[in-house]
Amino acid sequence: MSYKKLLFIAIIVALISSVFVFDLTQYLTLAQLKQQQQALNQLFTERPLFLFGLYFGIYVLCTALSVPGATVLTLGAGAIFGLFWGLVLASFASSLGALLAFLSARWLLHDWVQKKFGQRLRAINKGIERDGAFYLLSLRLVPLFPFFVINLVMGLTKIKAWTFYWISQLGMLLATAVYVNAGTQLAQINRLADVLSIDLLGALVLLGLVPLLAKFTLSLLKRRRAYDGYKRPKKFDTNMIVIGAGSAGLVSAYIASAVKAKVTLVEKDAMGGDCLNTGCVPSKALLHVAKSIRQTHAAEQLGVSARIEQIDFAKVMDKVQQVITQIAPHDSVERYTDLGVDVEQGTATINSPWQVTIRNSSGEKTLTTRSIIIATGARPLVPKFPGLEQVDYLTSDNLWQLRDLPKRLLVLGGGPIGCELAQAFQLLGSQVTVVEMGSRILANEDTDTSALVQKQLRDDGMELRLNHKAVEFTERDGEQVLLAEHEDETVALPFDRVLIALGRQANLEGFGLEELGIEADKTVRVNELLQTNFPNIYACGDVAGPYQFTHVASHQAWYAAVNALFDPFKTFRVDYSVIPWVTYTTPEVANVGLTEQVAEQREIDCDVTEYDISELDRAIADHQAYGRIKVLTTPGKDKILGVNIVGAQAGELLAEYVLAMKHGIGLNKILGTIHSYPTMAEANKYVAGNWKRANAPQKLLRWVQKFHRWRRNE
Repeated sequence: MSYKKLLFIAIIVALISSVFVFDLTQYLTLAQLKQQQQALNQLFTERPLFLFGLYFGIYVLCTALSVPGATVLTLGAGAIFGLFWGLVLASFASSLGALLAFLSARWLLHDWVQKKFGQRLRAINKGIERDGAFYLLSLRLVPLFPFFVINLVMGLTKIKAWTFYWISQLGMLLATAVYVNAGTQLAQINRLADVLSIDLLGALVLLGLVPLLAKFTLSLLKRRRAYDGYKRPKKFDTNMIVIGAGSAGLVSAYIASAVKAKVTLVEKDAMGGDCLNTGCVPSKALLHVAKSIRQTHAAEQLGVSARIEQIDFAKVMDKVQQVITQIAPHDSVERYTDLGVDVEQGTATINSPWQVTIRNSSGEKTLTTRSIIIATGARPLVPKFPGLEQVDYLTSDNLWQLRDLPKRLLVLGGGPIGCELAQAFQLLGSQVTVVEMGSRILANEDTDTSALVQKQLRDDGMELRLNHKAVEFTERDGEQVLLAEHEDETVALPFDRVLIALGRQANLEGFGLEELGIEADKTVRVNELLQTNFPNIYACGDVAGPYQFTHVASHQAWYAAVNALFDPFKTFRVDYSVIPWVTYTTPEVANVGLTEQVAEQREIDCDVTEYDISELDRAIADHQAYGRIKVLTTPGKDKILGVNIVGAQAGELLAEYVLAMKHGIGLNKILGTIHSYPTMAEANKYVAGNWKRANAPQKLLRWVQKFHRWRRNE
C-alpha cells in the first residue's frame, strides 16, 4: 500500500478517534438538539449563511466518516431551517458525504478487493454493471439498511461514481423528507423511534420494492416489444425446433427427447456438423497418422530397424474418411429418429419467433414451435486478401478432399488449428511454412508454452515466419507467392498450396436472423440463459461463443435446451467456471482455468508451481521425457486456479485437474491420492508434492527438528 493511502487512513482514523475521545457524539443526540434548538434558531436569524454553511459542513463530515448522528442532524435541519431549506441541506449534504465515503472506500480498497476476489466477484460485477442502479435505489429507499454500510460496500464494486451519486440523491430524498418534516415538529418527538411508525416504515419498504418491480416491468415490456407485429399461435406443432445438427444442436435435441418433449432437428448439410466431418474427428485421425510416422522414425533410436519407404497420401486421406464413416452412426438421422427426434434435412428459415419454414428437395413446410435453438455453428474465417480469389486455397473445411500431398504448404495463422495441421503435413512429407503476424505461435498460451511448441515444430523441419503480416497473393516466375511485411520490408514466400487457418466466424446468414431482428455482432448476442433478444429463441455453440470448442458447445446445449423447455418455471445460468481446452500438437498443450499470462493481465495474485516431466519415470521409459506441468494456486493455499500442461498425453493428464477444480479439490488431496506406478498421471502427484515443499510450515518443522534432537538425547 502506498504512503499516500497509509497517510489518508491515518487521517481518517485520527478524525474518527477524536470524535469518540472528545465525546463529540454527545452533541448529536436528540436531547441535546432539543436543548439547543432555541439558541440555534436565534443564530440562524442573526447569521443565516454562516450557520447554514457550518451545519452543511458538519453534516457532510459526519456522513463521510460514517459516525453516528446523521439522523439527529436531519431532524435538526428541519427544526432550524424549516422544511424547504432543511430538505435542501440534508439531501445534498447526505449525498455528498455518502459520495466521499464511497470514493474513499474505492480508492483504498477497490483494487485490492477486485484483485484478491476478482474471480468470485465476476458475477456480482456483471450484475452491478447491468442492474446496479435498480438495486442501489431499492436499498436507498428503505431506511432499514444502514446507509454508511451501503456507501462503503458500493465503493468496492464497479458501479460508476456518478451513478452512485445521483441514485443516492434520489433514493434518500423521501426518507430525508420524512425526518426533516418531523424535525419541524421537534417538540413532539421524544425519541428517534417516534419518527417512523410501523405503517410508515412498511410503506417505505414497499416503496423500496418499486425499482425491482420497475426492472421486472421494463423487462416484461422489452419482451413484449420484441414480439410487436408477430402473432403468437394458439397451439404449437412442436415444443422446440433446433437449427443445426452439430455438437450443440445434437445435444439440444437429445436433451429435449430425453425429457419427452416434441423436438424437430433441422440440418442442411451433413449430420454431426464440422466436428465430425471437417474438424475434430478428421484432424485427430490425420494427427494419429503423423504421430505414427514420428514413432517410426524414433524406432531406430530404440534398436528397431524401421524405415518408411513411401507415404500413400491418398490412402491416408481415405483412412481419415473411414474414421468419419465409422463414427457417423453416432450422429446419424437414424439414431436420432430412434430417440424420438423428428429430423428434417433441409434449409430452415425463421419467419417469426414461433414459426420456421423448412425447405428441401421435397418442397417446403412451416412449423410452429414454442421455442427455437440456433446452433448453426461456424466456418473458417477467410479475410479478403488481394489476389486470394485467384488462389485455390485450402481451409479446414475443404482440406479433406485433398488426394495429392502439397510439396510446399504455406499455413497462414499460428493458432491451434494452424499448428496442428502444419505439424501433421510436415511429418507426412510437405515442407511447411507457418506465417504468423504475432511474435510467437499460440499467442493465447503462456510464453514458455509457445516456446516449447515452437522448438518442436522447428525440430520437425518446419519454417516459422513470425512477425510476418500477410499483404497480398500474387504470381512470380510462374509460381504462387505470398507477399508479407516483416520489419518494414516486403518478403516473398512461394508455395504450392496455402491453408488459411486464421480462426472461425459464426454462421449468421441465410436463416432469417437479420430479417427477424435477432441481435448479433460477430456472434449471436445471448444472455446468461443463452436467450437472444427474443426470449423464446436461444443460441448455443460456435454461433453464440464465447468459446469455440466442441465440449463447450455440448455444455451450452444442455442449458439452452432446459431453459427453452422449462422457462419461466425453472431456468439455469450457463456456467463457464471450469473450461478445459487442448491443442493436439506434439507436444500437446492442455489448459483449464487461468493461465499465468491471463492472471498477470487481470492482476490476480497466485502462486505458480511446476514439475518437469523429463524427471518422470514413465516418460523416460516411453521416450517422452519432455514438457512440464504448471499449476496456479491461491497464495498460501492449495486451491487450484488454473493448470497448463505441455507434454505427451497432456489432454489426458488434465482430466484430474478439471475434476479437482469443478469439485473444490486442492493439491493436498491430489498429493494424498495413490497414483499407479509407473504412469504419466504420477506427474500430477509430483507437482502437488512440489507445491507442498514450497509451502511447508518452516517454523513448525524447526520445532519438530528440535523434538527429534531431544529424542536423540543431543
